[in-house]
Amino acid sequence: MKTVTVYLVRHGQTYFNRYNRMQGWSDSPLTEKGIQDAHEAGKRLQNVTFQHCYSSDRGRAIQTAEIILSHNINTHVPFSQTPLFREEFYGYYEGEDSAKSWFAAGAPHGSPTFKDIIADYSLDEAKDFVHQADPFGDAETATQYWTRLAKGFKWLREQAHDGDKILMVSHGTTIRSIVDKFGEKKFDVTVSPMNGGISTIQLTDEGISVLNYNQK
Repeated sequence: MKTVTVYLVRHGQTYFNRYNRMQGWSDSPLTEKGIQDAHEAGKRLQNVTFQHCYSSDRGRAIQTAEIILSHNINTHVPFSQTPLFREEFYGYYEGEDSAKSWFAAGAPHGSPTFKDIIADYSLDEAKDFVHQADPFGDAETATQYWTRLAKGFKWLREQAHDGDKILMVSHGTTIRSIVDKFGEKKFDVTVSPMNGGISTIQLTDEGISVLNYNQK
């Protein structure tokens, strides 16, 4: 049975993070703190021998991955980008104030904040609520989101060999959603992963298991 360990790292802080704006498929540069977040993650992971590094195809994830790799003992880690591990797509609400956006999505359901929606419903229903609130209907539904992620995990399994250690730089809600879905309720996903935070999962032929969440 093939077993692959994936180190999921959230990108460093961006300007949209700093300004508390919705940032899914949209992008903004790393702040100075965000660059430091990436360097700190790189130092913590410097002695892990990665066989491959992947990131989403958003600039904030690519830059974070490059900084992490600059610290690694393996100086020739192959690096690929993929749209399959992008953040959730927020459609009309991309770049909007986060609190305002989550109020628009959750208030009709009696849950005016993102934390309320997660506590009262679920992360998947949060995705569907944003889709329902989007006047253009462009925001990803939970089904659309997980169809994309399933393709991503299938692709990772096909690329990897038994025993591989993989670095994957992705995004806060994506990492939180993966931990929520496969973590057997052992982790508090009402808390967002920190910028530069590390979560670890294992891929096997039988499924996905979560080893830890939001380490820093």
